[in-house]
Amino acid sequence: MKARVKWVEERTFVGESGSGHKVVLGTARGPEGRTPGPSPMELVLIGTGGCSAYDVVHILEKGREAVEDCVVELDADRAETEPRVFTRIHMHFIVKGRAMSHDKVKRAIDLSIEKYCSATAMMAKTAAVTHDFEVVDTAVNKAVGMLLRQPSAP
Repeated sequence: MKARVKWVEERTFVGESGSGHKVVLGTARGPEGRTPGPSPMELVLIGTGGCSAYDVVHILEKGREAVEDCVVELDADRAETEPRVFTRIHMHFIVKGRAMSHDKVKRAIDLSIEKYCSATAMMAKTAAVTHDFEVVDTAVNKAVGMLLRQPSAP
């Protein structure tokens, strides 16, 4: 795997993956007080969530679960002193699909975090990594929505 990072100006950089995708990184604040892109550490956290979400969806699809959506919300703390590594990462998974097995979703998340996700494995060297999840049954939600939208009898 290869990547390249080029300094643009002030504290703004452009990273390019070996596959040709580019992302702006930055910590310099512009006129509106915003940065031009996520900081490198924000990208590490996003990458950790992306790695695990990919695993979860893949495992559920392989198990023939009707997964429709997977969101990982991450909350993390960093050390006060340099190097400011992550010391705590909590991952909250919201997995949506039709009549999915709660146990299979739990197993997919556990397998990702404990076995397959290389980003989580690296982060666990310095951070306490915890997780929880919720399963949203879209078949039930759609049925309820349809019932609520039925025209009333005259």
